[in-house]
Amino acid sequence: MLRRAIVFAGFFAAIGSVPALAQVRVEASANFGWTFSDGVSGDAILAGDGQIYDRIDPQDGASFSLMGAVLPTDNFEVGFLFGRQTSVLLADGTREREIGDLSVSNYHGYFGYNFGESDAMVRPYLLFGAGATNYSSVDYVTAGGRIGSTQGNAQFSTTWGAGVKIYPSDHFGIRVGARWTPTYIKSDAAGYWCDPYWGCYLVGSAQYSNQFELGGGVVFRF
Repeated sequence: MLRRAIVFAGFFAAIGSVPALAQVRVEASANFGWTFSDGVSGDAILAGDGQIYDRIDPQDGASFSLMGAVLPTDNFEVGFLFGRQTSVLLADGTREREIGDLSVSNYHGYFGYNFGESDAMVRPYLLFGAGATNYSSVDYVTAGGRIGSTQGNAQFSTTWGAGVKIYPSDHFGIRVGARWTPTYIKSDAAGYWCDPYWGCYLVGSAQYSNQFELGGGVVFRF
């Protein structure tokens, strides 16, 4: 429910700033690529296989994304992005162990800026989005042979992208770019901070799971 609320809030916030959809251009994109991922560290745990594990990571894997946007001006665009990475959840420590298949899904409303004239053949772009990243449930088998499943989990995330769009024709183009998606996972206690006015309090160190995608695809504009 939280994930859906974030998704729809981001989408309607984006399109709400567009005064008249009938008077603007629309773009739709399908992109494919490869995503490099990392996870987070935690307390060391002695597992049933005799190994010690202290972090979990999504494995690097193939990914795709779908994007839809409106351009209220020649340069600005607002839209929604859905992305998914095919992965495997890994436990790491004194050895690396595959836990089970994992999919990582991104849901972001975004704002973009396209450089150059609207009819230019080559247009570099930047984008920023906010929304949620969802980690699917993972089916696993323990070292002792017990079967189990983790719960899926959605967390707030942002996404940052840059690349270039190449338009051989007015309605069709090619997109090549990179996108970084940091997802907040948790905060670890980092110690105490003391101040003469506020006194001493515990401060935390945030940990993020990062996805860095390199890819390309096609763009249709109307």
